[in-house]
Amino acid sequence: MLNPMFDAWASLCSVNPFAWDCGQLDVAVAPSRARAAKLPPSLIAQRLVTDAGSLDYKLYVPASYTGRPAALLVMLHGCSQDGADFARGTGMNELAEQYQCLVAYPEQSSSSNGGKCWNWFEAAHHHRGGGEPALIAGVANKVMDEYVIDPAKVFIAGLSAGGAMAVVLGRTYPDLFCAVGCHSGLAHGCAVGTGQAMQAMQYGEAAGAAPLAGALPLIVFHGDMDSTVHPRNGDGVIAQSVDLSRLRPGTVQTGQATGRSFTRTIHRGPSGAVMAEHWTVHGSGHAWSGGRRQGSYTDASGPDASGEMMRFFMEVSDQRK
Repeated sequence: MLNPMFDAWASLCSVNPFAWDCGQLDVAVAPSRARAAKLPPSLIAQRLVTDAGSLDYKLYVPASYTGRPAALLVMLHGCSQDGADFARGTGMNELAEQYQCLVAYPEQSSSSNGGKCWNWFEAAHHHRGGGEPALIAGVANKVMDEYVIDPAKVFIAGLSAGGAMAVVLGRTYPDLFCAVGCHSGLAHGCAVGTGQAMQAMQYGEAAGAAPLAGALPLIVFHGDMDSTVHPRNGDGVIAQSVDLSRLRPGTVQTGQATGRSFTRTIHRGPSGAVMAEHWTVHGSGHAWSGGRRQGSYTDASGPDASGEMMRFFMEVSDQRK
C-alpha cells in the first residue's frame, strides 16, 4: 500500500505515481511562421522541434498586440493538466490583454512523464543546455524569434511541478527570464529521484542548491493547508532564491481577499528594490489562488495569484531599467 504522500501524488497525476520515467519526445515538422499581427486572440497550437527533441505548446496572442515590443510570460502547468486547462483556471489570458503580454503554455507529454508532470526532481532536468529546461527555454526563444518581444519583460511561472520547473528555469536561464512566479512549488535541487521528491513534498526539505549572485526577482504563492506540497517548500524557494542575510528585514502585510486571509512578506535589496514576495494563503490547499472554476486545481477564494504575479512582473521589470 502506498503511503499518504504517494496517494496524494497519485491522485494529483491520476496515474500510477511510479510511472515517472522519461521517454522519447516525438519529432514533427515545426509549424510555418505566421505574421503575429494577423493571428486571432486565441490559443494557437504550436510545436518546438530541436535536435534534442520536441515540445508542444499553446500560444496566446492578445488582441492588444500590434507588433510593438510586448511582454512574454511562459506558464508551466501542473500534473495531469495541459495548456488549455491551465489557461482556463488561471485566467491569465484575460490579464494578457490588459498588459499586452503574449502567453506561452508548454505542455508536458505523457511519454516523458506518465502523469504529465514536469520532471523537476530528476538530475537530467536540473541544468542548463539539456533536458526539459532547454526545451522550455527553446519555446521562449522561438516566440521571441516570431514576435516582437521586449527582452526586459520575459517571465516564467508555474503551478506545483510546473512551479518547481519554473524555479529551475529562473536559475538556469537568468539571461533569458527576468522574474519567476512559483505557486505551490519546490526549490531547485531539493530532490534527486522519486524518493527524495516525496520526502521534499511531504516535509519541505532543505532548499538544495545555494542562492545565486544576482538571482531573479521571485514571487511565491503557497496555501498553508497544502497536503500535496508542504508549505515549507515555499520558504525553501525564497531562501534559495534570495540571500536573506543581505536584504532588508522583510515587510509583513496581512489582509483578506474573497474569503481567505493571507500574509504577504516583501523582501527588498539594499537599494530598496523588491527582490521577492512571499504570499501565504491561509486555509487554501494545493490549488491556484483566486483561480477560475473552469480549470482544474483552482481555489476561487483568496488573493488573485494571476493578477499579483503579473503586477509583480511588470513592477520589477520597470525597477530594473
